[in-house]
Amino acid sequence: MKRFKAMLGTAAATATLAVGLLGTAGTAEAATTGSWLGCDDGWVCVYAEGQEPTAGTVTSGYYTYGAHNFVNELNFHWVTNNQTGGATATLCYGYDGTNCTGPTIPAGVAINVNLTDFNSIVLNP
Repeated sequence: MKRFKAMLGTAAATATLAVGLLGTAGTAEAATTGSWLGCDDGWVCVYAEGQEPTAGTVTSGYYTYGAHNFVNELNFHWVTNNQTGGATATLCYGYDGTNCTGPTIPAGVAINVNLTDFNSIVLNP
């Protein structure tokens, strides 16, 4: 059974690694399956505010389909969707997966987004 797990990272990021992985378009795509930028296979991960997505900056992760409320996720964060099978993740303005008119993140993609106005994320099969 899938489960929710909050993950904390503590390692420092290297700017050259982040630039090499992310490019300049504001999105990144996974090259392979498995752990990607510190986000395990099958998970959607949120990284520390203002930090490039690296193995050391994951602050929370979501594994089960459905709605997950954010806690203290303000300002710009990278969000990666490392789910498998084409599963997407949608940002929602309301709690408990309501008013989900924010961006939908395809599998294998990371976006840098201001989470201040978003209160939840929905993992879609």
